[in-house]
Amino acid sequence: MKKWMGKSALLLASSLFCSQAMADELSANFKGTDIQEFINIVGRTLHKTIIIDPAVRGQVNVRSYDLLNEEQYYRFFLNVLDVYGYAVVTMEDGIMKVIRDKDAKTAAIPVVDANDKNIPGDAVVTRVIAVKNVSVRELSPLLRQLNDNAGAGNVVHYDPANIIMITGRAAVVNRLAEIIERVDRAGNKDVTVVSLNNASASEMVRIIDSLNKSAEASSTPGFLIPKAVADERTNAVLISGDPKVRERLKNLIHRLDKEMAVSGNSRVFYLKYAKAEDLVDVLKGVSENVQASTKGNSGQGQSATKDDVMISAHAPTNSLIISAPADVMKRLESIIAQLDIRRAQVHIEAMIVEVQEGEGVDFGVQWGSEDGGVVQFGNSSAPIGGLLSAQEAGKDTTTTETRYDSDGKPYTYQTTESGDLAPMATFLGGVKGAAAAIALGDWTALVTAVQSNRNVNVLSTPNITVLDNQEANLSVGQEVPVTTGSQTGSNNDNPFTTVERKDVGIQLKVTPQINEGDSVQMKIEQVVSQVADANGAVDIRFDKRELTTSVIVKDGNMIALGGLMQEKTLESEQKVPILGDIPVLGALFRSTNNQTEKTNLMIFIRPTILRDGMSADGMTQRKYNYIRAQQLYQADKGMRLMDVEMPVIPKYGDDMALPAEVRAFVSQLEKH
Repeated sequence: MKKWMGKSALLLASSLFCSQAMADELSANFKGTDIQEFINIVGRTLHKTIIIDPAVRGQVNVRSYDLLNEEQYYRFFLNVLDVYGYAVVTMEDGIMKVIRDKDAKTAAIPVVDANDKNIPGDAVVTRVIAVKNVSVRELSPLLRQLNDNAGAGNVVHYDPANIIMITGRAAVVNRLAEIIERVDRAGNKDVTVVSLNNASASEMVRIIDSLNKSAEASSTPGFLIPKAVADERTNAVLISGDPKVRERLKNLIHRLDKEMAVSGNSRVFYLKYAKAEDLVDVLKGVSENVQASTKGNSGQGQSATKDDVMISAHAPTNSLIISAPADVMKRLESIIAQLDIRRAQVHIEAMIVEVQEGEGVDFGVQWGSEDGGVVQFGNSSAPIGGLLSAQEAGKDTTTTETRYDSDGKPYTYQTTESGDLAPMATFLGGVKGAAAAIALGDWTALVTAVQSNRNVNVLSTPNITVLDNQEANLSVGQEVPVTTGSQTGSNNDNPFTTVERKDVGIQLKVTPQINEGDSVQMKIEQVVSQVADANGAVDIRFDKRELTTSVIVKDGNMIALGGLMQEKTLESEQKVPILGDIPVLGALFRSTNNQTEKTNLMIFIRPTILRDGMSADGMTQRKYNYIRAQQLYQADKGMRLMDVEMPVIPKYGDDMALPAEVRAFVSQLEKH
């Protein structure tokens, strides 16, 4: 035992002496040296601090016949540890750790790139490589077979970024990186774009995929199988793969495209929102332009004629039937998809406000005599002529006649007939204010006095919902008959009168157009009419206020369309010449009428854009709940003379999900 220990000490001393013989030239001779002692010798020689994992055990037997410099000596140190299954990990502060290979995967090993050229080949490193043209999912299993996965080697891929992370000895990692670069460069294939004139790109790709499946079944190498993708936007096929394979496939596509040119195709498009009849003319114009463009690009022999395209509408199903070549069909399909969209709606609320104020004072004295003389004024609502005529008609009439009795003797008999009071009633019905008749001998004075005040406040809020760029018309009012003429026969027989009915009320005609930026342009025609007082007219008079304009309003904002502000003063005086001008007493011989009237009329409008069903439902719910609240208020008040339950519409949404039969059954259950 002592002999063996002495021999080992001699060998160790010899190794130390040989390894440190010269500063720049080192000799490495180790035989039966404990590996931890070997690591310590290298650390002292290279002046490095090395931490040894307790799991590092064994003996080193190695001999170098050449002298090494420090860099070569360090590489020699790494090679020896690699052979014995250990690795060196350099920390950030320069301290080294010697650990087992399999533990080096999870240690703080440096991450390098292609520019780091001075790293020793046996150093454990990690490298991240981005792959551009090949799937890392398919490439990773191949690389793992070339790496030392049992030791420090490891290969991991990340699909979303298509990158590979390789850990291992620097020499192995660099070799794998070179392999990845060559494989990735081989995967960078050119792409050929083949435009179609007649066939559909998606249908052509389906045919190519069927051919590729047959090639895969016959064990054709993968690089000889091309890949095809359809570009629906340009009706083209994109081919990638080997250049010769791409060329053969391109020729095949051209042959198939020519064969399909004579067959054409027909399709039925069921529209969701647009009206089929409205799209026919639009699509015919588009098809003519497409055919003209195709004719100019490819010549008369390859272009479709006008008779090759047929477009018609089927109203019961709101569908379009189109027969056309594939290129025209593809363009028409794109146009239909862009036109058949849900159009926005516009809810338009108009507000018509009219305020009128009026005052009037009438005072006059009229005279009449039993002999038929009168002093009468036309600005009085109760002419004295009517009073005198009514008085005369209301007097009793006594008739005296001679009769004979049974003996033949004459006697006088009187009968009294009551007067007609209807004219007096008619006269009194026309009296306004106070009227007093004063009898002065044969003369009668009629004094009339009246003061009137009138206040009118009218608020009308018509509202309507209409599609964008669609005309809407709302009319609320009544039809009033107006006599336009009359005629009788030659003998006054078979008389007839012609009557025309006039619309009276509120009429709103509007055409909205939604512009960019949530603004609405509207063409508006607003008419407000009503039956006015006759005031001596032969027939009915109408008050009419009409407005026609075009405006732009932001969504939800209100704008004043226009209005009328009018103030009118009227003073009328009628008198007896000379007598009416006498101071004080002249008031007995004249009639005065004073009137003032103010009218303020304004029309406002507010558009609200309803772009989807949710906004339309919200607006409907608000209107519905408002009407229901009014009904609930009236039902709560009840009817004074009748104890009946007033009908109220159901709560919004409660009965919309149930059929009518179920709602009726539930209503009966609630009553009981």
